[in-house]
Amino acid sequence: MANRISDQKQNEGPTPEQARRGRRTAFLLFALGFGPMIVATIMFYTGWLNPAGHTNNGVLLKPVAPVSALNLEASTGAPLAERFGPEVVDPNWMMIVVAAECGSQCEELLYLARQVNIALGKNAHRVSRAAVLGSVPADLQARWPREYSSMERLVPAAGSQPAWPSGVEPATEPRILLVDPFGNMMMHYGSEHSGKDMLEDLKRLLKLSQIG
Repeated sequence: MANRISDQKQNEGPTPEQARRGRRTAFLLFALGFGPMIVATIMFYTGWLNPAGHTNNGVLLKPVAPVSALNLEASTGAPLAERFGPEVVDPNWMMIVVAAECGSQCEELLYLARQVNIALGKNAHRVSRAAVLGSVPADLQARWPREYSSMERLVPAAGSQPAWPSGVEPATEPRILLVDPFGNMMMHYGSEHSGKDMLEDLKRLLKLSQIG
């Protein structure tokens, strides 16, 4: 008899109070994991709690744009967008160099992204690098394995074209896109920025954020 009562209670499912406790627990876990990232983004964009009132050196995208809009994929065919989001374990920040033709200005940005990544020191593993290049000179192609082996090459998915965010036009000017761990393109950089500019932004973001 006792076993039948126990089985009946199990089949009835959780009580309303248990369901409420479960929702509260899930919310707290989400807040603990992603709350710092959300607060960091707000602080970075607005300068909130920043006594110097300084927010960024790069060009902010307003509004931010999802990296999924670029329709990019790795050499394996895996979509880039799958690497970001709250369901991904330890998602990284990412710098993406984009250019239709990788001439001298493009290579300067490749070098900049590499040096900034190295300069992050113990936090270098929290930022990955990639490039979307329409054409690459033979000389750079030959040097790539030696000089840019840690920079992944991404390509548009078959039959698609990247929807570049406002202000980013790789056909006319190479840029570096900064993508946060949620998969948002939030800033971009060009030849008008120095390595110090980008390094300051990344150090501030990584300090504020516990995600990525």
